[in-house]
Parts: sequence; C-alpha cells; structure tokens
Amino acid sequence: MTDSVYVGNAGRDAALDRGWLLGHFVDTSDPRHSEDVEIKWGVHPQGDERAQWVTGEERTALLVLISGRFRVDLPERTVLLTEQGDYVVWGRGVDHSWFAEEASVVLTVRWPSVPGYKVVEEGESAAGHRHSSGTGTGTGTNPS
Repeated sequence: MTDSVYVGNAGRDAALDRGWLLGHFVDTSDPRHSEDVEIKWGVHPQGDERAQWVTGEERTALLVLISGRFRVDLPERTVLLTEQGDYVVWGRGVDHSWFAEEASVVLTVRWPSVPGYKVVEEGESAAGHRHSSGTGTGTGTNPS
C-alpha cells in the first residue's frame, strides 16, 4: 500500500528542492507529486533576485507575502508586496521577475505544473528540477 499522506515542515522541506514543496518534479510515488499545481516556500535574503526573467509563461501564478518586502516585476507594472498577506496573481503569457527588497518569505502557487522555467545554476543540469524522494519525516528555494 502506498502512503498517501505526507507531513512536513515548509522551511525544512523547501531547502531540499530550491523551495518547491509540490509539483510535477516530485517523484510520482510521493503524495506531493502533482501535474496540476506547484507550491513553493521561498525564503529570500535581502537583495535576492531572479537571475533571468521568465518569458513565454504557460502557467497562472499566485504569490503571497508571508514576511518581508518583495517586489514582482511584470512587463507593464511593478507590484510591491509590503504587508503580510499582500499578494499578486498573473496569468498565462505574463512574463515576470522578482527582487527581495528585504529578507522575505513568500508562498507561490502555480498551475498547471509543467517542466521548464528553471534558472540553471552552476553545477546543475538544464533538465529541470531535481526529483525529491521525501519520506514524510519533515526533512525535505527561490521562486523560479
């Protein structure tokens, strides 16, 4: 029987896969695997920024400020999230980037969960997210 329950801690689990807690990139045997939605717990030091703009976006996204001061740059406007609970939603076809004006924690929800958009960092492959194999022990980073 496959265990269909996972209990964890967003802060600890996020550290395992660049902040991502749920999505297509999680092993299919893990209850956090989803082709429908992606969820990220992003912890960003002051001055952290997305290295490249996301272009050709195929997903809808919701970004909620948990703490800090976080800027989302969109083609036609800039949105500054300053109070806990401030959020922004953008749809398919809207390019974006971001910048942490203060140390910030943000929760990002994107749908559907599709491969791509990952900024390749030194020592990583361009194939996409690493696959997680969380055990549900709560051991398992930046909005991409």
